[in-house]
Amino acid sequence: MSSQTAGVLQLIALLAALALAYRPLGDYMAKVYSSEKHYKPEKWIYKVIGANPAAEMRWPAYLRGVLAFSAVSVLFLYLMQRVQGSLPGSLGFSSIDPDQAFNTAASFVANTNWQSYYGEQAMGHVVQTGGLAVQNFLSAAVGMAVAVALVRGFARSRTGELGNFWADLVRGTVRILIPISVIGAIVLVACGAIQNFSGIHQVGQFTGGTQQWNGGAVASQEAIKELGTNGGGYFNANSAHPFENPNPLSNLFEIFLILLIPFALTRTFGRMVGSLRQGYAILGAMAVIWIGFTVLMMWTEFAHRGPAFEIAGGAMEGKETRFGIAGSSIFAVATTLTSTGAVNSFHSSYTGFGGGITMLGMQLGEIAPGGVGSGLYGMLIMAVIAVFIAGLMVGRTPEYLGRKIGTRQIKLAACYILVTPALVLGFTAVAMALPTPADSMTNSGAHGFSEILYAYTSGANNNGSAFAGLNADTQWFNTTIGIAMLLGRFLPMVFVLALAGSLAEQKPVPETAGTLRTDKPLYAGLLVGTILIITGLTYFPALALGPLAEGLAS
Repeated sequence: MSSQTAGVLQLIALLAALALAYRPLGDYMAKVYSSEKHYKPEKWIYKVIGANPAAEMRWPAYLRGVLAFSAVSVLFLYLMQRVQGSLPGSLGFSSIDPDQAFNTAASFVANTNWQSYYGEQAMGHVVQTGGLAVQNFLSAAVGMAVAVALVRGFARSRTGELGNFWADLVRGTVRILIPISVIGAIVLVACGAIQNFSGIHQVGQFTGGTQQWNGGAVASQEAIKELGTNGGGYFNANSAHPFENPNPLSNLFEIFLILLIPFALTRTFGRMVGSLRQGYAILGAMAVIWIGFTVLMMWTEFAHRGPAFEIAGGAMEGKETRFGIAGSSIFAVATTLTSTGAVNSFHSSYTGFGGGITMLGMQLGEIAPGGVGSGLYGMLIMAVIAVFIAGLMVGRTPEYLGRKIGTRQIKLAACYILVTPALVLGFTAVAMALPTPADSMTNSGAHGFSEILYAYTSGANNNGSAFAGLNADTQWFNTTIGIAMLLGRFLPMVFVLALAGSLAEQKPVPETAGTLRTDKPLYAGLLVGTILIITGLTYFPALALGPLAEGLAS
């Protein structure tokens, strides 16, 4: 069997598994967020934090809950790293420097999981499990809560109430993320991933020396790392490390976990707004982009150019032989079109166009299917913009799901889509203009520029993957990427929740013969075109200086 055929079969198997899980998981999540029942463990949590889960919140109160909880999480994780040297189970590692501790705390709370450190050489068991793994659950639950609040904005009318943040946070964690993660961890252990609390071991003889490996609760963290679209690995090699991702079966299962909730949330959306066809339209737009990017990436990396490529069967540089080009390409697209950031190969070693595909996937806004929660609300923002554009073309007041898209709504949507490009392009321009940041680049020319552009694209879009050629462990990059991650995560949430509140206050508009049908393939196509055009107009000059220039020159 050829590598290309094996890749196609992997893609078909993945799509089949996602299709089987789509309906039951989507319906289950809709019931979780619509239920008025509170389980006993959840009641204990509410009592400890002093929250009333039955109290409805308007969007400012919901936003205050999101920001307050996230601020406390950043502070807690920062302090845990700063005192690591005094904690049990530290494996002898010292406390983390202030700039790196800030960067890591911002990264994991913002669901970015950007890592400017070597996990196996910096973090002990307590910080890994009690700090980083906990935030993998909580940051994902925050994203899901904000997405559900926006969905309620479309589903409700004549009220500004969007639910209760604390109830949404706890339910998402207890009823969705934890159960699936337990099952996922068991599967990964069965595949060969490690799960222990062992110390550092000297193993093997390599060119006259030994190599140090340490164990850890890897399988459990790997499960939520992928399921929650987090991406932070226990080891520096991330999902290319055999302890995290042992074989092709575990590789395909991890891709499945990455895509599972983001795709299924479209079913949840359709169920909660009372029209499954609306959810299918959003799903269709997501699927077209994801499949298109995957096919394009596989074609780019399999293309034979020169004797070395022909002997290897494609662009094998930076890829694990146990996964091959197909397994690496599917993983790379899945992780950059979501906000996961996990890697099973090194994106810096991809072909010029292949590296550009990973970068463009993030620059779309992490919406196809995007991160857990953030992908859905990002796509719904683009749906609002697409409806607005369609309204301008036919001279009608735009409407979406029975809500008029007026001046206030489109301003909030426009602010949402402008935040991330401003952060990415602004920080990249400053970094290239200053003399010191450029010293961190391993390469010069177009590829060196791509390293910095990729870093800020990854940080501001809350992805977390890296081009692997940039030394980001400096005060400049730790600080600026940390700021980009926090602003890129929480500033858009302000506009999302404000939009949700304005939509929930409206009176539903009855559908007429002139109403644009947003549950049809025509609209899904318009939505895809809107996303690609907006992204292209925004980022094309920067991409032309980096991956496009490199790809055309090769």
